[in-house]
Amino acid sequence: MSPRSAAVNEELRRRSRERLLQATVELVDERGYEATTLADIADRAGAARGLVSYYFPGKRQLLQSAVHRLMHRELAAYLEREPCTTDGRERLARAIDAVLGLARDRPRLMRTHMAGMLTAEGFIQCPEQQRLAFLLRDTVARYGSADPDTDYRMLRALLMGAVVAILLPGAPMPAERLRAELFQRYGLEWGLGVPPAAEPPAEGF
Repeated sequence: MSPRSAAVNEELRRRSRERLLQATVELVDERGYEATTLADIADRAGAARGLVSYYFPGKRQLLQSAVHRLMHRELAAYLEREPCTTDGRERLARAIDAVLGLARDRPRLMRTHMAGMLTAEGFIQCPEQQRLAFLLRDTVARYGSADPDTDYRMLRALLMGAVVAILLPGAPMPAERLRAELFQRYGLEWGLGVPPAAEPPAEGF
């Protein structure tokens, strides 16, 4: 049997990494961060325990990469949903809705992710984060930004703040209210994107 080509080996590594990332999202969403071990993740992914350490230096980094992958996939799905559009205002509205939707639909996972970025390891610039950043930067560029790099960072900060506000234990903010504030900031009509209701909240919009 001839040895596998470099391209085949690379594809196998990519698939193994993807399985680990998917397993991480599933398990942390089901059990929470503390109750999920690296061995659990390897078992769910059908991979050897040592493979986790080969790709990721620790569980916190693995989780960040896994959530960034999920966010990238969710954002891409929102941006490319029917009807397809190149309109920058519509795409920005969809991007906001994608991120707020994850906070609403995956509260345990997103709360764990946000808390993890405040630890000593901080913000991890992994390949998954870079793909997510590219989509968000492209979105603000299509929106008409004269400085996409700066405006991307501002959008990222606003979205992170909104996610924290939605998930804050004991004092959560309604996602619809935060959506209204973000849409007002960017001059977006409520009906753009994927509105959660026919009309915006009456207060302050």
